[in-house]
Amino acid sequence: MVPHKIKNWDDAYANMTNVPNGATYPDLWTELSTAYRKELQAEGRLETGIPYGPHERNRFDLFLPKNEPVGIHVFIHGGYWMRFDNSYFAHLAEGSLGHGWAVAMPSYPLCPEVTVPDITSDIALAIETIAARIAGPLVVSGHSAGGHLATRMICKDTRLASGTLARIRRVMSISGVHDLRPLLNLVLNNTLQLDLATASDESPALHHPAAAIPLVCWVGAGERSEFIRQNALLANIWTGLGAETLCIEQPDRHHFNVVDDLREADSSMMAILLA
Repeated sequence: MVPHKIKNWDDAYANMTNVPNGATYPDLWTELSTAYRKELQAEGRLETGIPYGPHERNRFDLFLPKNEPVGIHVFIHGGYWMRFDNSYFAHLAEGSLGHGWAVAMPSYPLCPEVTVPDITSDIALAIETIAARIAGPLVVSGHSAGGHLATRMICKDTRLASGTLARIRRVMSISGVHDLRPLLNLVLNNTLQLDLATASDESPALHHPAAAIPLVCWVGAGERSEFIRQNALLANIWTGLGAETLCIEQPDRHHFNVVDDLREADSSMMAILLA
Protein backbone atom coordinates (compact mmCIF):
# COMPACT_ATOMS: atom_id res chain seq x y z
CA MET A 1 0.00 0.00 0.00
CA VAL A 2 1.16 3.51 -0.87
CA PRO A 3 0.89 6.13 1.91
CA HIS A 4 -1.47 9.00 1.14
CA LYS A 5 -0.11 12.53 1.23
CA ILE A 6 -1.69 15.65 -0.25
CA LYS A 7 0.79 17.36 -2.54
CA ASN A 8 -1.49 19.90 -4.20
CA TRP A 9 -3.72 21.49 -1.57
CA ASP A 10 -5.40 23.87 -3.99
CA ASP A 11 -6.50 20.97 -6.19
CA ALA A 12 -7.65 18.97 -3.16
CA TYR A 13 -10.23 21.65 -2.36
CA ALA A 14 -11.04 22.72 -5.95
CA ASN A 15 -14.55 21.80 -7.04
CA MET A 16 -15.26 23.90 -10.14
CA THR A 17 -12.32 22.38 -12.02
CA ASN A 18 -12.82 18.80 -10.86
CA VAL A 19 -16.59 18.37 -11.25
CA PRO A 20 -17.65 17.75 -14.86
CA ASN A 21 -19.11 21.01 -16.19
CA GLY A 22 -18.57 22.46 -12.72
CA ALA A 23 -18.37 26.05 -13.96
CA THR A 24 -21.92 25.81 -15.35
CA TYR A 25 -23.59 25.23 -11.99
CA PRO A 26 -23.88 28.86 -10.82
CA ASP A 27 -25.78 29.74 -14.00
CA LEU A 28 -28.00 26.67 -13.59
CA TRP A 29 -28.74 27.59 -9.97
CA THR A 30 -29.56 31.14 -11.01
CA GLU A 31 -32.02 29.91 -13.64
CA LEU A 32 -33.76 27.49 -11.27
CA SER A 33 -33.79 29.96 -8.39
CA THR A 34 -35.14 32.85 -10.44
CA ALA A 35 -38.00 30.75 -11.78
CA TYR A 36 -38.95 29.46 -8.34
CA ARG A 37 -38.77 32.91 -6.77
CA LYS A 38 -41.16 34.25 -9.44
CA GLU A 39 -43.56 31.38 -8.78
CA LEU A 40 -43.68 31.98 -5.03
CA GLN A 41 -43.84 35.77 -5.40
CA ALA A 42 -46.89 35.35 -7.63
CA GLU A 43 -48.49 33.32 -4.83
CA GLY A 44 -47.54 35.87 -2.16
CA ARG A 45 -45.36 33.33 -0.34
CA LEU A 46 -41.96 35.02 -0.59
CA GLU A 47 -40.56 37.99 1.30
CA THR A 48 -37.15 39.19 0.12
CA GLY A 49 -34.43 41.33 1.59
CA ILE A 50 -35.52 41.20 5.24
CA PRO A 51 -32.78 42.90 7.30
CA TYR A 52 -31.09 41.27 10.26
CA GLY A 53 -28.15 43.68 10.62
CA PRO A 54 -26.62 46.91 9.31
CA HIS A 55 -24.58 45.58 6.37
CA GLU A 56 -26.21 45.57 2.93
CA ARG A 57 -25.73 41.79 2.82
CA ASN A 58 -27.31 41.28 6.26
CA ARG A 59 -30.54 40.22 4.60
CA PHE A 60 -32.60 37.05 4.39
CA ASP A 61 -35.38 35.78 2.18
CA LEU A 62 -38.36 34.05 3.76
CA PHE A 63 -40.31 31.35 1.91
CA LEU A 64 -43.70 30.49 3.34
CA PRO A 65 -45.77 27.31 3.01
CA LYS A 66 -49.42 27.48 2.03
CA ASN A 67 -50.58 27.06 5.63
CA GLU A 68 -49.27 28.03 9.06
CA PRO A 69 -45.59 26.91 9.22
CA VAL A 70 -44.77 23.73 11.10
CA GLY A 71 -41.37 25.25 11.87
CA ILE A 72 -38.50 27.01 10.14
CA HIS A 73 -35.64 25.59 8.07
CA VAL A 74 -32.62 27.90 7.82
CA PHE A 75 -30.41 27.14 4.81
CA ILE A 76 -26.93 28.71 4.69
CA HIS A 77 -25.30 28.98 1.28
CA GLY A 78 -21.68 28.16 0.50
CA GLY A 79 -19.03 29.69 -1.73
CA TYR A 80 -15.87 29.46 0.39
CA TRP A 81 -17.04 32.40 2.55
CA MET A 82 -16.22 34.66 -0.41
CA ARG A 83 -18.78 34.02 -3.16
CA PHE A 84 -22.52 33.86 -3.88
CA ASP A 85 -25.59 35.00 -1.99
CA ASN A 86 -29.03 33.60 -1.26
CA SER A 87 -30.40 34.49 -4.72
CA TYR A 88 -28.72 31.39 -6.22
CA PHE A 89 -30.52 28.86 -4.05
CA ALA A 90 -34.24 29.66 -3.74
CA HIS A 91 -35.21 26.42 -5.51
CA LEU A 92 -33.76 24.44 -2.61
CA ALA A 93 -36.65 25.63 -0.42
CA GLU A 94 -39.12 23.46 -2.30
CA GLY A 95 -38.69 20.25 -0.31
CA SER A 96 -39.23 21.84 3.10
CA LEU A 97 -42.17 23.90 1.85
CA GLY A 98 -43.74 20.66 0.68
CA HIS A 99 -43.72 19.48 4.30
CA GLY A 100 -45.27 22.70 5.59
CA TRP A 101 -42.06 24.23 6.89
CA ALA A 102 -41.07 27.83 6.25
CA VAL A 103 -37.58 28.35 4.85
CA ALA A 104 -35.22 31.25 5.51
CA MET A 105 -32.09 31.83 3.44
CA PRO A 106 -29.67 34.48 4.71
CA SER A 107 -26.95 36.20 2.76
CA TYR A 108 -23.92 37.45 4.64
CA PRO A 109 -20.91 39.75 4.12
CA LEU A 110 -17.99 38.04 2.39
CA CYS A 111 -14.25 37.79 2.79
CA PRO A 112 -11.99 39.72 2.48
CA GLU A 113 -14.28 42.59 3.52
CA VAL A 114 -14.98 40.65 6.71
CA THR A 115 -13.38 37.67 8.44
CA VAL A 116 -14.69 34.13 8.88
CA PRO A 117 -15.34 34.81 12.61
CA ASP A 118 -17.36 37.86 11.55
CA ILE A 119 -19.47 35.68 9.26
CA THR A 120 -20.07 33.20 12.09
CA SER A 121 -21.41 36.05 14.22
CA ASP A 122 -23.58 37.32 11.37
CA ILE A 123 -25.18 33.92 10.83
CA ALA A 124 -25.98 33.68 14.53
CA LEU A 125 -27.62 37.11 14.33
CA ALA A 126 -29.56 36.01 11.26
CA ILE A 127 -30.85 32.89 13.02
CA GLU A 128 -31.88 34.89 16.08
CA THR A 129 -33.82 37.30 13.84
CA ILE A 130 -35.42 34.47 11.89
CA ALA A 131 -36.36 32.59 15.06
CA ALA A 132 -38.11 35.69 16.39
CA ARG A 133 -40.12 35.88 13.18
CA ILE A 134 -41.35 32.26 12.91
CA ALA A 135 -42.51 30.10 15.82
CA GLY A 136 -41.88 26.39 16.26
CA PRO A 137 -38.86 24.12 15.88
CA LEU A 138 -35.77 25.04 13.89
CA VAL A 139 -33.62 22.93 11.59
CA VAL A 140 -30.40 24.35 10.17
CA SER A 141 -28.60 23.14 7.08
CA GLY A 142 -25.74 24.51 5.05
CA HIS A 143 -23.71 23.58 1.99
CA SER A 144 -19.90 23.65 1.84
CA ALA A 145 -18.86 26.82 3.72
CA GLY A 146 -22.50 26.95 4.78
CA GLY A 147 -22.06 23.50 6.35
CA HIS A 148 -19.22 24.93 8.40
CA LEU A 149 -21.41 27.85 9.48
CA ALA A 150 -24.34 25.56 10.34
CA THR A 151 -22.21 23.42 12.63
CA ARG A 152 -20.57 26.48 14.22
CA MET A 153 -24.03 27.38 15.51
CA ILE A 154 -24.07 24.33 17.78
CA CYS A 155 -20.48 24.46 19.04
CA LYS A 156 -19.85 25.08 22.73
CA ASP A 157 -18.95 28.71 22.03
CA THR A 158 -22.17 29.34 20.07
CA ARG A 159 -23.34 32.92 19.67
CA LEU A 160 -26.97 31.76 19.83
CA ALA A 161 -29.14 32.46 22.86
CA SER A 162 -30.01 29.43 24.96
CA GLY A 163 -33.70 29.70 24.04
CA THR A 164 -32.91 29.66 20.33
CA LEU A 165 -30.48 26.78 20.71
CA ALA A 166 -33.18 24.79 22.52
CA ARG A 167 -35.46 25.13 19.49
CA ILE A 168 -32.97 23.52 17.07
CA ARG A 169 -34.16 20.02 16.26
CA ARG A 170 -31.36 19.01 13.88
CA VAL A 171 -28.35 20.39 12.00
CA MET A 172 -27.27 19.05 8.60
CA SER A 173 -23.87 19.93 7.20
CA ILE A 174 -23.78 19.13 3.48
CA SER A 175 -20.21 18.83 2.15
CA GLY A 176 -19.07 20.95 5.06
CA VAL A 177 -15.52 21.99 5.93
CA HIS A 178 -15.15 21.28 9.63
CA ASP A 179 -11.40 21.72 10.16
CA LEU A 180 -10.20 24.97 8.62
CA ARG A 181 -6.49 24.45 9.30
CA PRO A 182 -5.83 22.76 5.91
CA LEU A 183 -7.09 25.93 4.20
CA LEU A 184 -3.97 27.72 5.43
CA ASN A 185 -2.20 25.87 2.60
CA LEU A 186 -4.48 27.21 -0.14
CA VAL A 187 -4.10 30.25 -2.38
CA LEU A 188 -7.66 31.23 -1.48
CA ASN A 189 -6.42 31.97 2.03
CA ASN A 190 -5.08 35.20 0.54
CA THR A 191 -8.77 36.16 0.54
CA LEU A 192 -9.89 34.37 3.71
CA GLN A 193 -6.89 35.68 5.68
CA LEU A 194 -7.00 32.87 8.21
CA ASP A 195 -4.12 32.26 10.56
CA LEU A 196 -3.58 29.22 12.77
CA ALA A 197 -5.42 30.80 15.70
CA THR A 198 -8.55 31.82 13.76
CA ALA A 199 -8.58 28.60 11.71
CA SER A 200 -8.51 26.62 14.95
CA ASP A 201 -11.10 28.79 16.69
CA GLU A 202 -13.44 28.46 13.71
CA SER A 203 -13.10 24.68 13.29
CA PRO A 204 -16.15 22.79 14.61
CA ALA A 205 -14.03 19.62 14.74
CA LEU A 206 -11.92 21.29 17.45
CA HIS A 207 -14.94 22.25 19.57
CA HIS A 208 -17.31 20.39 21.84
CA PRO A 209 -20.98 20.33 20.82
CA ALA A 210 -23.09 22.83 22.73
CA ALA A 211 -26.16 20.70 23.34
CA ALA A 212 -27.82 17.40 22.59
CA ILE A 213 -28.74 18.39 19.02
CA PRO A 214 -28.56 15.62 16.39
CA LEU A 215 -25.93 16.28 13.73
CA VAL A 216 -26.05 14.93 10.19
CA CYS A 217 -22.87 15.08 8.10
CA TRP A 218 -23.81 14.47 4.45
CA VAL A 219 -21.46 14.34 1.48
CA GLY A 220 -21.52 13.08 -2.09
CA ALA A 221 -19.54 9.88 -2.62
CA GLY A 222 -18.16 11.40 -5.82
CA GLU A 223 -16.66 14.44 -4.12
CA ARG A 224 -13.01 15.34 -3.61
CA SER A 225 -11.46 13.08 -1.01
CA GLU A 226 -10.85 16.02 1.32
CA PHE A 227 -14.57 16.79 1.49
CA ILE A 228 -15.35 13.15 2.22
CA ARG A 229 -12.68 13.18 4.94
CA GLN A 230 -13.95 16.47 6.39
CA ASN A 231 -17.48 15.06 6.46
CA ALA A 232 -16.50 11.93 8.37
CA LEU A 233 -14.15 13.88 10.64
CA LEU A 234 -16.78 15.90 12.48
CA ALA A 235 -19.21 13.00 12.84
CA ASN A 236 -16.40 10.84 14.20
CA ILE A 237 -15.13 13.39 16.73
CA TRP A 238 -18.53 14.51 17.96
CA THR A 239 -19.68 10.89 18.34
CA GLY A 240 -16.76 10.51 20.73
CA LEU A 241 -17.97 13.60 22.61
CA GLY A 242 -21.40 12.10 23.18
CA ALA A 243 -23.33 13.71 20.32
CA GLU A 244 -25.96 11.93 18.23
CA THR A 245 -24.47 11.88 14.73
CA LEU A 246 -25.19 10.40 11.33
CA CYS A 247 -22.56 10.28 8.57
CA ILE A 248 -23.79 9.73 5.02
CA GLU A 249 -21.91 9.40 1.72
CA GLN A 250 -24.56 9.63 -0.98
CA PRO A 251 -23.83 7.64 -4.15
CA ASP A 252 -23.82 9.39 -7.53
CA ARG A 253 -23.46 12.86 -6.06
CA HIS A 254 -20.66 15.41 -6.39
CA HIS A 255 -20.11 18.73 -4.65
CA PHE A 256 -22.69 20.65 -6.67
CA ASN A 257 -25.58 18.23 -7.19
CA VAL A 258 -25.42 16.88 -3.61
CA VAL A 259 -27.89 19.61 -2.57
CA ASP A 260 -30.46 18.70 -5.22
CA ASP A 261 -32.50 16.50 -2.89
CA LEU A 262 -33.43 19.53 -0.79
CA ARG A 263 -35.87 20.24 -3.64
CA GLU A 264 -37.61 16.87 -3.27
CA ALA A 265 -40.11 16.56 -0.43
CA ASP A 266 -39.96 12.75 -0.57
CA SER A 267 -36.16 12.44 -0.66
CA SER A 268 -34.21 10.67 2.06
CA MET A 269 -32.35 13.91 2.71
CA MET A 270 -35.58 15.70 3.54
CA ALA A 271 -36.87 12.78 5.62
CA ILE A 272 -33.73 12.88 7.77
CA LEU A 273 -33.53 16.68 8.00
CA LEU A 274 -37.13 17.11 9.14
CA ALA A 275 -37.44 13.92 11.21
